[in-house]
Amino acid sequence: MVKTTVYLDERDVTALRRMAAESGRSQAEIIREAVAQAARAAGPRRLRSAGIGQGDGAAIARNADALVREELGR
Repeated sequence: MVKTTVYLDERDVTALRRMAAESGRSQAEIIREAVAQAARAAGPRRLRSAGIGQGDGAAIARNADALVREELGR
């Protein structure tokens, strides 16, 4: 596990403390559960890059003029 810091407003801190007391769980456990639930709801990450995996990996901007000439046959 990795330790992190979370800043909450007073209302959320009060609610978190109440939830922990009522459930007999730690505040950290409740936060971990909420983050895990949000991550599951978000689903898998989807890449939205057009043409991903094509090309030789060279930066297109460096060769833009040559690529245009090549594509236009000039």
